[in-house]
Amino acid sequence: MSDRQSIIFVEGLRVDASIGVHPHEYESTQPILISVRLNIGDMALPVEDRLAETIDYEAVANHAKALCREGHVQLVETLAKRLADWCLQDKRVCAVTVRIEKPNALAAADAAGIEITRVGAARDIG
Repeated sequence: MSDRQSIIFVEGLRVDASIGVHPHEYESTQPILISVRLNIGDMALPVEDRLAETIDYEAVANHAKALCREGHVQLVETLAKRLADWCLQDKRVCAVTVRIEKPNALAAADAAGIEITRVGAARDIG
């Protein structure tokens, strides 16, 4: 187990999504905020200053947006799991935390949503 770890993140990605279980949520999109934290453990940091040496956070953001364009999702939990599963396909990712917030879900709250953490199979996250 290492005492070093690095986190690659996308914080507060704003996406309009068709999401929710209520009838009015099927009629139009609504804003959601997506945050992703990729724990890459003690993976070596780039030596040659090249994107290929790390995980591209733009690719993570683009995939999150693509998932939202695939069609209506009833639960934020479902969307979070789909994104986490995709992130863990990269074997360099030891663990992923995905947070999905619906800022308009509750009138008296800033947001409601879900935050999940998943650990890749047989990985040591330090």
